Amino acid sequence: MLRLGSGPGGPRVPWRRLLDELAAAGYHWLELGPYGYLPPDPNLLLDELAARDLHVCAGTVTGVGGPHGDFTAVLAETRRVAELTRALGASDVVFVPSPGYRDDRTGGYLEANELGEGQWRALLANTGLLGRVLADEYGLTLHFQPHADYQVANEKQVRRLLDGTDPRYVSLCLDTGHLTYRRADVLELIARHPDRIGCVHLRQVDPALAARADAEDLTYGQALAMGLSVTPPAGVPELPTLLAALTGLGTDLFVVALDVPSPFARRTHDHLTSLGGFI
Repeated sequence: MLRLGSGPGGPRVPWRRLLDELAAAGYHWLELGPYGYLPPDPNLLLDELAARDLHVCAGTVTGVGGPHGDFTAVLAETRRVAELTRALGASDVVFVPSPGYRDDRTGGYLEANELGEGQWRALLANTGLLGRVLADEYGLTLHFQPHADYQVANEKQVRRLLDGTDPRYVSLCLDTGHLTYRRADVLELIARHPDRIGCVHLRQVDPALAARADAEDLTYGQALAMGLSVTPPAGVPELPTLLAALTGLGTDLFVVALDVPSPFARRTHDHLTSLGGFI
């Protein structure tokens, strides 16, 4: 069964306003987003969520780069997010490897866009360790989200990540925007790795703008600023087929619609629920 949620994904607004807008749009689940955007006091946040009939589906680790780099910082941030996530009653943590190899503001390359073999070994080992820490110490599940400007972004790289990590500790956050932008076939990933799909970040992208961004070597952030993410059903991937494939997995999945600030939040919510499959 699919459960529809949302969270901080577009331009930042005051956090209480975000909660108000998500509740007004009809959402009941949200992902926390970057640590510190929503208040890290679990008692305060639980009261604010309860007042709006909202619940947390996952915590989010982002802003500390990828696991192949400064793992001390990655592990510390993951623990901080895990403490809050557990206190809020959720069981999942989404890891977003950002920033990646590009500087969003300047477009400059911070490192190569492909990992070397030693870096791959570090990435796989450290991602597995993160998953074990979350599972063994916090009772949480790790979902790794590919990022368009990180070295796990396309289908081949995602397969290598999944093949090199233990399914008991590492699942995939299927981000349809980042993956489609990097020409990954999300339906093929679902078909090939049905037992590794842990949650979904649902975004649609403008294919013409994606092609332009690729041709002009823009960063993902620069492409977003130009309007890459669009309100469903205006972009790709095609949603009815995608939702049917996810429903066909026969597991409980959170599908988190991102980049939908008001007034688009209700439009997105209503379109997705009209397609069926959500509880």
